Amino acid sequence: MKKLFLCCLLASLGASAQSLSKPEQGLIASVKKNMPETEAFLEKVVNINSGTLNKEGVRQVGKLMADEFDKLGFKTEWVTLPDSLNRAGHLVATRQGKKGKKLFLIGHLDTVFEKSLPMDPYTRVNDSTVAGQGVNDMKGGDVVVIAALKALHEQKLLDDTSITIYFTGDEESSGGPESRRDFIERARKCDVALGFESAQGLRYVTTGRRGASGWTLNVKARSGHSSRIFSDLGYGAIYEAARILTEFRRTLGQEQYLTFNPGLIVGGAEVKYDEKTAKAVVDGKTNIVAGTALVKGDLRFLTEAQKEKARAKMREIVDKSLPLTKATITFTDGIPGMEPTAANDELRKQVDKISRDMGIGPVEAFDPGARGAGDISFVAQYMPCLDGLGASGKGAHSIEETMNSKEFPVLIQRAAVMIYRMTR
Repeated sequence: MKKLFLCCLLASLGASAQSLSKPEQGLIASVKKNMPETEAFLEKVVNINSGTLNKEGVRQVGKLMADEFDKLGFKTEWVTLPDSLNRAGHLVATRQGKKGKKLFLIGHLDTVFEKSLPMDPYTRVNDSTVAGQGVNDMKGGDVVVIAALKALHEQKLLDDTSITIYFTGDEESSGGPESRRDFIERARKCDVALGFESAQGLRYVTTGRRGASGWTLNVKARSGHSSRIFSDLGYGAIYEAARILTEFRRTLGQEQYLTFNPGLIVGGAEVKYDEKTAKAVVDGKTNIVAGTALVKGDLRFLTEAQKEKARAKMREIVDKSLPLTKATITFTDGIPGMEPTAANDELRKQVDKISRDMGIGPVEAFDPGARGAGDISFVAQYMPCLDGLGASGKGAHSIEETMNSKEFPVLIQRAAVMIYRMTR
């Protein structure tokens, strides 16, 4: 069935040429002509390990991509970060002009696969699938940007346009607010942000995606012989932690787009936790009432209002301590949410029009609750944003990561036409 759909799709692409302008037809032709070179470049960058903490690998991938942008007439630079952040930095490519909207195109050079993990090279699985580390998340998306811009350059359609490409080096494990300061400043000088994170096939784009933040629950209680629990020693730290987590789930567990995952929990007579290694050491015995407990988790949300409302309710639950226990909760900000605004949906409608003109069919907004946090969310409050424009595939962040090689050229073609129309 899927093969039949792809055959019908390719046939419809040819039949729909009359819906595209002559320059747009030229873009399609350029993308098709360049596909062998595009795929070879993708294989080359996928076969370089660029786990976030492999700073040398991230910079190596960045250098290869910078060379491609240089050929297209962009000014490239490497944004360095303080040594204390232990991150490679970011690649920025720019050109300034007076035509159309000022675009901010977003990608990232790093993957979740650190150098310590076994290397899975770029492999062709079958005639519609290729595999490799980061092949769709998101080196495939980065290459969509490069290949689309290359087609525009060949057709002399980049002249007098204003485009900033920002490929971060630490999207999978951010170095913190300092690492995104330059990213935000440059984005705010543009009109529209387009993210090339993994596509959900040809029929969906991302108009909203959830943010992510962290929380830490600390519980203290009286400790002593276990025979005295529930009486003069109260309930102990572990029972109090269990009460709080149960109330979190019971009270907030059914709210749309809101999740809160306790990823680590330890409790006993004494707990020691190392933030750098994310490891805990605990001492305790079955006949001692636990005097301390620690829970660390994440909180995911669609809007800032939803985040703040959830935090307020969580604090309220924490404050209702069991006898002779005391709990506190703290929150840390991470990536903000990208609210699915009307302005974002207008961008989706533009892609929908392009997709129909190309013969691909309609484009809908993907469920924001099914997408994780991403760099585009840092600038979503400042301008219209659209994400999910990169390569499509499955198994991101796993050894089974693949990319749909049949859809790949079509996504490049659509990106090229989209950039063309937005910069007229």
